[in-house]
Amino acid sequence: MTLNSPQEERPSRKELGRALLESQSMSSDWAPTFAALDRAIFLPDLMWPFDMDIGQSLPVDRTADPCTWYAAADSNIPIVTQWDDGNHIGTQPGKVSTSSSSMPSVVYSLFQTLDVEKGMKALDVGTGTGETSGALFHRCGHGRVTTIEVDLAVSRQARERLCTAGLYPEVVVGDGFKGYRDSAPYDRILATVGLREIPGAWIEQTRPGGLIVAPWGTHFSHADAVVRLVVGKGEASGHFTRPVEFMKLRSQRLERPKHDEYFAAGAMEDAGTSSTAIPEGDFLTGKYTALPFALGLRVRDCSRAVADKRNGARPVWLYGLSDRSWACVMFRDGEKEARVWQSGPRRLWDETEEAYWWWVERGRPDHTRFGLTITQEGETAWLDDPSQLVQPQG
Repeated sequence: MTLNSPQEERPSRKELGRALLESQSMSSDWAPTFAALDRAIFLPDLMWPFDMDIGQSLPVDRTADPCTWYAAADSNIPIVTQWDDGNHIGTQPGKVSTSSSSMPSVVYSLFQTLDVEKGMKALDVGTGTGETSGALFHRCGHGRVTTIEVDLAVSRQARERLCTAGLYPEVVVGDGFKGYRDSAPYDRILATVGLREIPGAWIEQTRPGGLIVAPWGTHFSHADAVVRLVVGKGEASGHFTRPVEFMKLRSQRLERPKHDEYFAAGAMEDAGTSSTAIPEGDFLTGKYTALPFALGLRVRDCSRAVADKRNGARPVWLYGLSDRSWACVMFRDGEKEARVWQSGPRRLWDETEEAYWWWVERGRPDHTRFGLTITQEGETAWLDDPSQLVQPQG
């Protein structure tokens, strides 16, 4: 196999491998795969690495600036490789990132959770650059790995890079939500796209005792977590392992609520008002924290939007996804209580505040205490044990 690029001896790449091992993001048994598969092989000449300092993606072209390009390839950062479903033109970032190379620490952590061994059959949902399916091929062997991608152009590019590297998973163009029955049953299914529903097809296509590992969350926020589901007869259940944020499966993307469709003229005057004593810092806990994930489990069919702070004031909006209910809480610096407005059939802030105190009263549980069970009746989230359901019943 011709796996490594001409610059395989790059010190920055070796340093990345050491960092992954030292942080335990990569276990030692995956080190040979990391050594064999150079991330740079799978990246396009023009790409958009995410700059952690400024919080945005910036264009880098290998032809114009190879040193910066390789430095990005060897960094533990996500790299956007496509914008706007391929409709983007030019070098500047587009509106929505729609394909990428994930952070190496996230990828190799997923591999550990997947617990996949040589000879197992695996389905990789979301081919992307091809790096994940290439790593699984290196691990599992010939004829054992299938990867599926909805975007024809992305799939073709990944196939070319995989073949150039001497890696030959079965590359399929299709909707990953449906799985791929022709190569089933699988011992493992790995998704590298964010889901809002685990498809029953995946359970049907996985052997009893097999595993499904996927980023999952709700429409409340982008706060997803990796769930590790053990498949049984017609069902699957398991704990979440860690917070993540992935691009969403295209068939499950949410079009962000349009504010004007909820908020007519005079809406604030007609809304019910109240106040809350929850401090802004306790409610807006930041990216990858457990609270927004927990709130989404408890307050379903709701989307949250956090506005920028201006003149010491920050509004947080809640939008109902099944009706036109809305709520707004206005946090102001130096004030002990925040004012709340609510309108519609649901009182979304009341639901959210109740969910917040539910989480506090249970010891502010992190992601690993939550779990998910999938049956023919649907999905249920739980805390600590499948008998302790998260969402109110009735």
